[in-house]
Amino acid sequence: MGQFVVSARKYRPQRFDEVVGQEHVTKTLKNALENDQLAHAFLFCGPRGVGKTTCARILAKVLNCENRTEDFESCNECSSCVSFSENASFNINELDAASNNSVEHIRALIEQVRFQPQQGQYKVFIIDEVHMLSQQAFNAFLKTLEEPPPYAVFILATTEKHKIIPTILSRCQIFDFKRIPVLGIVDHLDSICSNEGIQADRDALHVIATKADGALRDALSIFDRISSFAGKKITYQSVIENLNVLDYDYFFRVVDAMLIEDSASVLLIFNEVFKKGFDADLFLEGLAEHLRNLLVCKDAQTLELLDTSESLKKRYADQAKIAQPGFLLTALNIIVDCDAQYKMARNKRLHVELALIKMTFISRAVEINRSATPTLSQEKKTLDLSREQNTYAVDHKHQQQATDSSNKEKDKGVSKEHSVDPLKHKQERSDKGAEIVKEQQVQTEHKQEITEKKSLKRKKSKFDIPSLEIMEEDERNQPDPENKPLSLEPDLLGKTWTAYIETISSPSVKTAFSRAVIKIKDETTIVVEVGSQMAKNMIQQEKNLLLFIRDRIPVKNLGLETIIDPELVKDLIVTKKILTPKEKYELMREKNPMVHELRLRLDLKPDHQFSGE
Repeated sequence: MGQFVVSARKYRPQRFDEVVGQEHVTKTLKNALENDQLAHAFLFCGPRGVGKTTCARILAKVLNCENRTEDFESCNECSSCVSFSENASFNINELDAASNNSVEHIRALIEQVRFQPQQGQYKVFIIDEVHMLSQQAFNAFLKTLEEPPPYAVFILATTEKHKIIPTILSRCQIFDFKRIPVLGIVDHLDSICSNEGIQADRDALHVIATKADGALRDALSIFDRISSFAGKKITYQSVIENLNVLDYDYFFRVVDAMLIEDSASVLLIFNEVFKKGFDADLFLEGLAEHLRNLLVCKDAQTLELLDTSESLKKRYADQAKIAQPGFLLTALNIIVDCDAQYKMARNKRLHVELALIKMTFISRAVEINRSATPTLSQEKKTLDLSREQNTYAVDHKHQQQATDSSNKEKDKGVSKEHSVDPLKHKQERSDKGAEIVKEQQVQTEHKQEITEKKSLKRKKSKFDIPSLEIMEEDERNQPDPENKPLSLEPDLLGKTWTAYIETISSPSVKTAFSRAVIKIKDETTIVVEVGSQMAKNMIQQEKNLLLFIRDRIPVKNLGLETIIDPELVKDLIVTKKILTPKEKYELMREKNPMVHELRLRLDLKPDHQFSGE
């Protein structure tokens, strides 16, 4: 039985060109070697399994290579490259800072820096997980890292750059490694399958790459596990069974059932998923990802955001054609709300099922909402049409009267320029009267229109906070200055305040309103005095209060101010006096004289003997 080597070690890159998904790093290092502008200290930072330590070893190998290629790669044939491949090179020192993080280990490293390399040009020190060093170790390493000997090169690697002190960061050339794309991992796994003689479905490799979450080392570990399970033929079904991944076919079936409002099929599919041992929150997460992919497929420009195989992309595109964007967005909002409240729900399955039913009947709920609430614009058009018809009738009547008067003058043969007829003055007076009647009718209709608009807006916002536009329009529609407005009367104000208190359902808010003191500051300002900031907030949160008062007291530009008067709470503070046993007994005796007789009959002895008993 031969010794097995995992794929992460067997297929570890030995050249810069073999590194997957980090071209911005490898190209920069090769250009630095070509231009002879290599720094003395590097910091490689990024997520796990993306090639930080691998690039550090490749760089160390190239630095001491005796026969570099034209593209500045190692030859893998010279004595330095061979000794490096066999882990026998004395010019490359690796230190694991996770287990060697004390100041003594750094001092030992500094001692090794003093000795020049016996073979090769550079002495390379690779410190992995450098963020694990202690504060004292960092301080001891500062001077050597800033001014090392010309033959020393330091390569630091870490997954948590924010834990490294700024003085170390300022002395290094920093390279940020990124997560490897899904397609890059899939291509790399495909090449490994070709070398190993394994037949693998493209969709199966996509699942492995997605599960790895951008880490190539994790993807290779998963690949080894799947190949041990499935042998020389890796299928999509074997991958999802081994990795306990939900099949995307479930989500396609659920969305198809939702689009035809088949709630029974939706619940049965969810029950099938639940019986297979998958948690409900995992199903919600997968469904949200599926809806997001459908939304991405709506536009050809965003198709590149879909990290799936070509066959799966086509299936997503076909379903996206029949799913409306409004349905997808609303369903995503329902899933987000359900996921936020999932941990607090006691019956988690019922919680998820209710969300699925809501998503099933999204289109029907939108139609009911549209049919139940007519728009304000339609009502406004009806009012405008009625006003135009009334105005047209008045104008037509006035025009008819003018025509009749002119015909009468022509029949009489009276000249308008040289004769003055009393009938003419009478006709002019009647014309003026008609104009006045017309103006009054228009004003009356305009006021009726305003009143209807106000009632419609208030009816619509019965349970909502009134908008600033409605409040401003109410102020503009107050009685004209010519009609003298009603003055602020204390009795009317008190009755209005009491009437509003009766409409309040909250006991605490009703108490705050009852204890408030109402005063009239001037002709248009009402002052409400309360005893605490909490009561003031309660009154200010009642947005319908000012509208309620204006309806009953139509004073133009009526305002409301709320102030705090600490004196109001003094009457509510009741000082409690500590009573002696004798005083307690006397109070009980005053309320019920039989207490004294009861004590005598039962021969009770209180704590203190009272005189006169």
